Parts: sequence; C-alpha cells; structure tokens
Amino acid sequence: MAQFSLIVTIIGLICVFFPFTTNATEHPVYQRPKEEQEQSNSQVYIVHCEFPDGDRGTRYQDLESWYLSFLPATTSDSAREAPRLIYSYRNVLTGFAAKLSPDDLKQMEKMEGFISARPERVLDLYTTHSTSFLGLHQNMGFWNDSNYGKGVIIGVIDSGIFPDHPSFSDDGMPPPPAKWKGKCEFNVTKCNNKLIGARYFRSSGNGTPWDENGHGTHTASTAAGRFVPGANIFGNANGTAVGVAPLAHIAVYKVCAAVTCSESDTLAAMDMAISDGVDVLSLSLGKLTNNFYEDNIALGAFSAMEKGIFVSCAAGNSGPSSSSTSNEAPWILTVGASTIDRKIKATAVLGNNQELDGESAYQPSDFPPTLLPLAYPGNNASNLNAKYCTPASLNNTNVVGKIVLCEVGITTRVDKGKAVKAAGGAAMILMNTKAIANTTLAEAHVLPVTHVSYADGLKIKEYINSTLIPTATIAFKGTRIGDDRAPVVAGFSSRGPNFASPGILKPDIIGPGVNILAAWHISLENKTNTNSRFNMISGTSMSCPHLSGVAALLKSAHPDWSPAAIKSAIMTTADVLNLRSNLIEDETYLPADVFATGAGHVNPSKANDPGLVYDIKTSDYLPYLCGLNYTDRQVGIILQRKANCSEITSILEGELNYPSFSIKVTGNSTAQVYSRTVTNVGQAYSTYRVEIGSPPGLDVKVEPTTLVFSEVKQKLSYQVTLTPLATIPNSTFSQGSLRWISEKHIVRSPIAVRFLSF
Repeated sequence: MAQFSLIVTIIGLICVFFPFTTNATEHPVYQRPKEEQEQSNSQVYIVHCEFPDGDRGTRYQDLESWYLSFLPATTSDSAREAPRLIYSYRNVLTGFAAKLSPDDLKQMEKMEGFISARPERVLDLYTTHSTSFLGLHQNMGFWNDSNYGKGVIIGVIDSGIFPDHPSFSDDGMPPPPAKWKGKCEFNVTKCNNKLIGARYFRSSGNGTPWDENGHGTHTASTAAGRFVPGANIFGNANGTAVGVAPLAHIAVYKVCAAVTCSESDTLAAMDMAISDGVDVLSLSLGKLTNNFYEDNIALGAFSAMEKGIFVSCAAGNSGPSSSSTSNEAPWILTVGASTIDRKIKATAVLGNNQELDGESAYQPSDFPPTLLPLAYPGNNASNLNAKYCTPASLNNTNVVGKIVLCEVGITTRVDKGKAVKAAGGAAMILMNTKAIANTTLAEAHVLPVTHVSYADGLKIKEYINSTLIPTATIAFKGTRIGDDRAPVVAGFSSRGPNFASPGILKPDIIGPGVNILAAWHISLENKTNTNSRFNMISGTSMSCPHLSGVAALLKSAHPDWSPAAIKSAIMTTADVLNLRSNLIEDETYLPADVFATGAGHVNPSKANDPGLVYDIKTSDYLPYLCGLNYTDRQVGIILQRKANCSEITSILEGELNYPSFSIKVTGNSTAQVYSRTVTNVGQAYSTYRVEIGSPPGLDVKVEPTTLVFSEVKQKLSYQVTLTPLATIPNSTFSQGSLRWISEKHIVRSPIAVRFLSF
C-alpha cells in the first residue's frame, strides 16, 4: 500500500467517477455526402479508365465531361436509380467514382477507355484518429517541436493500469528524469522507462495498481500511449494507436474501484504525485461542490500548481444542464468533450425505405439485409420501464427474432442490448433522449445495434405507429472519416456558468471525448472472431487526458512556462469554427454557447506559439479568494497557510488575470472595469491591435487599443470597460470576444455575459 504524508481527515466521502464513459486514423479518404450512401439496387464503384492514345492534355480538357460520358443514359425504369457521378479524380488516378447498378456496370464495360471497376471498400483508418484530428502528425510540426513530450511526467489519477499493454512499451524510451522519486507497487516487475510509477490506495480494489475496469488504462494511453499498429475494435477504426504525448513518461495512481473513487484516496494520490515529481496531473473524476475550500480536488490542485504542476480535469458528464461543471477552480484546466470527424456508421433501414444513420462499434458482416419485424416495447402502457428495455420489462414481451427499439435511460446502453439478446431479440435500435439529441455513440455491443439521434428515434416511432407490420434492418457501413460538422459539443458534456465562482468562465476548453479508441485492460471478443485490447468509449474522462497530453507537449517545448501560461496558450489559440468553417455547434446542431465550449476547441500547434499569455502568480489568488467572501480560515484551507483578508485589497472575480471574461449584468448595473496583463512570448518586436466583438447588450471599450512590445517576456497591461446598454437582449446571456492581433498571432479571449433580475 502506498505510504503518504498527508493526513486525511475526511473519511467515507466519495468522488463520483464520471461513468458516461461509453466506450470511443490517418489515410486520406474521400467521403461521400450523406445523400450519396448505398441504395438497395446500386452502390458506389471506383472506375479506372484510360485516354485513347494517352492523349489527356489535348482532347480531353474537361475531365468531368469525359467521365460523365461513361455513365449510361438515365433509365426510364422508375424502379432503377439513375447512375450518378460522385467524384472526378484528377491527380490520384485517371478515373472517377459513381453510383452504379449491375446493369449500368455491364454497359460501361463495353465502352472505349474503360479499364476496371470495383465496389468501394471501407478503408482501414489511422487510430486514434483524435491525434490526427488535433493536427499532430509523425515526424513533423508540433510533435517534432515538442519532441513528443520527451522528459515530461504525466501523473494519471484513475482506476490503475494494465501494464502489459503495448501502449506502455518502453522501446526507445529514455530513463525518467533524475528528479523522479516514485515507486512501482506491482507485486512483480511491471514498470519500465515508459510506465515509471504505479501506486494504489486504500479503497481502490484488489490491493495492486492493476486496472479492473479499463478506465485508467484508456485514459493513460490517450494521454501518452506509444505507437501501436493493428489497433481496432471488432475490426473497425483499424490502424496505429498513439497517445497525444507518446514520449512522455506515465505514473499511475489507482484510487478508483468499479465506478466510484474515494475522495480521501484521491487527495492522497495528488499529494504523493507532487512528492514523486510529476509535471502534469490528469484527473478524469470529480464531484459537484459549492465552494473551493470544500473541494479536495481543488485543494490538491492548488498545491500542485504552486509546485509548477499543470492540472487537467474532466468537466463532468452532466450536460446539457447548466451550471453542471465540476472542477471549476481557476487553477485547474476544466475540459469539456466534443466529437471528432470519424463515425462508425450503422444505418437503420425502415420498411418505408427511410434510412437513418447511427453508430455502433460492433459491425457484424453476416447480419442479413432482409427486413425483420420491428418492435417497440414502449407501446406497452402497463410497463413504464419497457421503453428502456430493462431486463424485467422484456419478460412478457414478444421480441424473439425482432429488431427492438429502446430508449436511453435507467440502464446502460450496452446492458439494454444484453436484455434484448436474452429475450431473443435479433438486434436493437437505440434512441437518444431529447436532451442528448444528436450525440450518438459507437460502443462494444453484444448484438447488432445502431444508436440513433432523438429526432430519428421519433421518426422510427412514427413509422411503427403508422403500419400494422413494421419492419427494419441495419446496414453496417464501417469507419468513415470526414464529418465536417466536427467538432460538435457532446450532449453529455457539462456546462457553465461556473457555480462556485461565476466570474470565471468554465469549462475552459473542449477536446476529443466521443468514440475515442484507446488501450483496454482485457481483450474484447465478439462474433467477428477478433481479439483486441482496445476499446472505444466516450466522456469528458476521454477529453481530459487529451488536454493532459497537450500540456505535456507544451511543457516539453517551453519548460519555463508556468501552469497558468500553458493554460492561457491553450485557451487563447482555441478554434471557434468547425470543419465547415461555421461556428462550433452543440448537440442540437445549433451554434454552441461559451458555457458549452469555453474558449473553444483545442488547437495544439497554435498553442505552441500563442504570441501572448495571461500569466498568474500564486500570490494573485489571495485577493481573488478574499473577493469570494471566504473567511480567513476558509482561504487558509486552500493556501495551506494563514490568511488575513483585511490586510490585502480583495478583487472581483473578473479581475483575476484570466484568459477569458465572465460578467453578470443586473437591472441597476453600471460600467464594470477590469485590468489584464499579457506577457510577450512571441517575437521581441511586435505590435498588437485590439479587435472587439461586443456581446449584444454591452458596450466594450479597451485602453490602450495598441500594445507595442520590444522584448520577449515583456509585460504590458490594458483595461476593459464593459457598459450595459439601454436596450438589453431578450435572453439570459450573450457572448462576444476580445482579440489582440499582430502580423502573426491572434490572441482571443471569450466574453460571457449573464443578464440577471431584469
């Protein structure tokens, strides 16, 4: 058992482990628009052709017209879909992609210039695709600049680790830094130059650091796993797995058993990690609290921050409810969850020819395309739980051989599938709640499943109620890259405003947290006859280690940066647009607000060169804490030393030198004035000019409007005046931004405004 110096006085308190961890590479691949997916009588072919006499340049200036000439004339048969050109290739090959029927193909084969055609394949893609989605590529860019996190130690406080996983191989890894004082508490030699420490604590289960539920193994490999070829889940997302900081060292601290984590163990682990010498702490766990002095993670994080340790924590999985974030202290990076552009597609095909796209990690190759009876147990008015497909609720229902529609709620999504299978069901369509809306998950189900959105679930219900004999099947389409809506804020991701300190915007940032493939503690087996020690799960538990890894990369590239400087670099360079170049959306596919996104979606490469940072010294937190109206004793609990607020000038929350602004406006509000100080970490000679996007209902002025720097690490200050307008928006909040722009950099701070008591 790990020995630790901290004496814990709170016994029996429990931190709830965020359990919305369902289970979540890089070959370029063309993605067909949604309306172009396979029909029953035709499919997409890749067609290779050649120019007569090789004369491409003179006779065929318009390639698309030439490619179109291969397509048979539109058929008059209304039952047959006309052939359609999907893509005209110009560089990768001479040819095109088209949706063709077997008859179309036979006609095309007779044409001059035709070489061959084959149905398109679902390509094996690069895993975890989240690193590629973040712009991290091997042997180039930020990974090179940061040396892949080499020399940095990430402490993962979680459910332990499976040490024999290839993600934790130390092939080519240097020994840990000389400062490392940690221990390996496995009963056999399991640690190495990658996994340099493993400790366990009192309530964490089996008396060793071994992971019993997979969560800790998954988060550790997400943050810093090595390159592992052949990673997949049931043959999907097949490729090479890698964490965000693959050359960083890992130290694990097991504090969780099953789905709960002892608060006392968690605080002890943080204490031990500080002594051991970690550089980054990653905690995918937490608990809602009212005050920081009552939040032991906040206390441990403050101590870590004082020692120069960066602390990254999950925001929680209580979204989309407002004020639902955990880990809200300003010295913690609070991470929300968003999607990546990969989907493991499974389409519900209804008897009325509707096709509704969903997701599932289990994609059987032998599921029949023929329509099966479709049942909805929720139509049984005598059993209110039947719609959730709980085991007992299916006892007296006839679902044998049927596809069963089940609603999310009460039991886990995978357990619903187990209940359906036990009752004789052939497959399941899983329907979201209205709140979670369009956030669908690809999970390791035990039978054929597709998880569809709430809106599509309503369409399925409508169809079931419109016919005497509803039928359906599921078309499994495998791994697809290129969802240009990404990143989308996950419906489960917890939201602000910050309850404990409303003047600090939370969450700080969002990162990949939906359908993330990473290491697992056991082999998953299913009808695919594949064994894989990888699993796909979802939650802010997954987004947190992504940011922990980014922090490790930044720490390696900029060892002199403070935790606050690293946080600032991450926040002020975050993306606010999706792959469509539209504003990032939430689970309803409407623009997400700042209480969902924080500063935006992490962009690691931009964070490496932020231009300016908002730094915060430890001493700056004293006037901030006093400004929260905490007593001297309460402030002293956080600082671990005596405090006397009467001897210092307290500040409003918004006056802390934070990279974002969060203010409230009431009916009698006057102008609010805040100061900020930025530190130049870019070019010595640089000039920044302010650009203001005033939130509706507020006039924002900045003085000075220009900042001129003449040296690196130079500090300059500015003042922001926010004045309520006579006309207030007909809403409870608005948002805007403040940007400092130079020739090379854009340093952006979001502004959140809450209108109260009008």
